[in-house]
Amino acid sequence: MGGEAVWLTVVGIGEDGLSALSDEAHMAIAEADILFGGERHLDMVGPTRCEQHVWTSPFEANLDAIEERMGENVVVLASGDPLWYGVGATLARRFGADALRVLPTLSAFQLTAARLVWTLQDCVCLTAHGRPIEALVRHAAPDARLIVLTGGSEAPREIAKLLTARGYGQSRLVVCENLGGYEERVRETRAADFHLAHVGALNTVAIECRAGLAATPRPSVPGLPDDAFVHDGKMTKRVLRALAIASLAPMPGDRLWDVGAGCGSVGIEWLRAGPSLRAFAIEPRADRRAMIAENAITLGVPDLAIVEGHAAEVLDDLPDPDAIFLGGGLSDGVFTPCWERLKPGGRLVAHAVTLESEAILIALHGSHGGELSRIGIETAQKVGPYRGFKPAMSVMHWHVTKP
Repeated sequence: MGGEAVWLTVVGIGEDGLSALSDEAHMAIAEADILFGGERHLDMVGPTRCEQHVWTSPFEANLDAIEERMGENVVVLASGDPLWYGVGATLARRFGADALRVLPTLSAFQLTAARLVWTLQDCVCLTAHGRPIEALVRHAAPDARLIVLTGGSEAPREIAKLLTARGYGQSRLVVCENLGGYEERVRETRAADFHLAHVGALNTVAIECRAGLAATPRPSVPGLPDDAFVHDGKMTKRVLRALAIASLAPMPGDRLWDVGAGCGSVGIEWLRAGPSLRAFAIEPRADRRAMIAENAITLGVPDLAIVEGHAAEVLDDLPDPDAIFLGGGLSDGVFTPCWERLKPGGRLVAHAVTLESEAILIALHGSHGGELSRIGIETAQKVGPYRGFKPAMSVMHWHVTKP
């Protein structure tokens, strides 16, 4: 894009500095009225005729400072590709895509893949910069290749410890420091016997996952076994959970409310279905919120938002959802406020076990339509020296799309 509305240019700079920039990027810096960036990037540019602004904390203050210069020729200096886990995404959200011109250079992902001769389209590219490293667990699988931007010199060791604890201690780790610069260094180790010292703060970790006997690979499709979760028996069981997620139909960028979350199994499986999904687990009991937090970390979705309180008390503070799961508290009159907040085209799924909650679902089906089913599951169990099918309590399943 581009045009008269563009006033903010984002220039990506690598460790090789200004020499690798395009003529367009050099011109943008030369013509800037003000430069924003980190101290390292501003030092690369050196003295200029224009004003220079070093990033300060909190970062929101920098966005306010940029907004004050709206209409002037503002240039932001960033690392690599500013739109790949970079500041470009933040600027686009704040000021809109029409205001931006982005001039990227090679990203750390590209440089790492090039050094290892890995096909980038076959790698999972992640960031642990300012985010919990536990998020990479959901991507750990036999023979998977991960490339992770890190948040500092200790991050590679922390990643190695995490992988080892999850049964991936034999994984190959390649720590790439200062890629593209004069101080570039690429070193290799195994997760279980990580021995690299004096790792530079600017590093990227490439992981070739190798599962040991203690590893428990988990698929991203819904229907994890019940024992994958810490729970007190109050949970949506495997078959019903898979049905619930399928009916909730997660789409990229969608947001879920898991109301009466219990151990958080539905919200966790929702998040594992796609990287851009968001979820809020609403649970009044402290012991169950602790289980939700533990399960979210263990299963690689530390970004699950855990909300304390009863739904009727906290919904006003939450953003509107694209999907809602009512697994608990159906008799508490929670349907109406949830339905009012559900976005048009949104999906709502509710489960009922008791006669009282079944009666509520039958009435809601009569007034709102949708699909109503009763699910009965029988599992083979020992009966003396033999085996027989033992039925579980039937569950009524209702899902409906808001017009």
